[in-house]
Amino acid sequence: MTAFSFAPIGTARTPFTDKFGIPRQPRLVDAPGRILLHPPYARREAFAGLDGFSHVWLIWVFHEDCLSAGWKPTVRPPRLGGRRSVGVFASRAPYRPSPIGLSAVAHHGLVTDADGLALQVSGVDLLDGTPILDIKPYVPYADAIPNAAGGFAHAEPASTFRVDFPDPAAAAVAARDPDGRLALRRLIEQVIAQDPRPGYMDRYPERTRFGLRLYDCDIRWRLNGDMALVTHCTIDGDTDL
Repeated sequence: MTAFSFAPIGTARTPFTDKFGIPRQPRLVDAPGRILLHPPYARREAFAGLDGFSHVWLIWVFHEDCLSAGWKPTVRPPRLGGRRSVGVFASRAPYRPSPIGLSAVAHHGLVTDADGLALQVSGVDLLDGTPILDIKPYVPYADAIPNAAGGFAHAEPASTFRVDFPDPAAAAVAARDPDGRLALRRLIEQVIAQDPRPGYMDRYPERTRFGLRLYDCDIRWRLNGDMALVTHCTIDGDTDL
């Protein structure tokens, strides 16, 4: 059979600098991102007319670990608590015959900065550095199917935890994002509220302390019932703030 090879047109820059904590679907978290375009695709005329579309499809590659790991015919989706197997083609698992992902995200226009031309987006579910293969407009009349059945993922997951910031943690987050440009506090709240832990974690109720990375920050939190208390925000190279 014929094999195909594609070169990325750009690279995603996102807050998610580690795989743990990435939302399991796009638009569950209002996470900002940029698609930094590579030459020769970094041309504004290539995006003429896109400003009339509120959302775009990103076609991308599960690049970290997945390319060399091979595929699995069955997987255990987090949505099913990691206990029940389904076929890989009934899932969005990364370990696929062709490790390609598809995300519908909001788009906010082009920007040129020191890194070059980039498409600004939000609602991303991509690891920082993800290769982008293509960008296509989201067309509501064709792409939205109101009566479609969602199988075992029939509804958006509800928030699992309430998130609170004791004063030291709130001050640390504010120190990292003093002008609010990163919306860091809101991003932390949304990511933790969605419960990024593996689906099987309810088997280990004694484990209550967890951590994740956003941008250059290590975020740690502690569970107390349905409350998640953010305890630390540590910037790379710093001690706990």
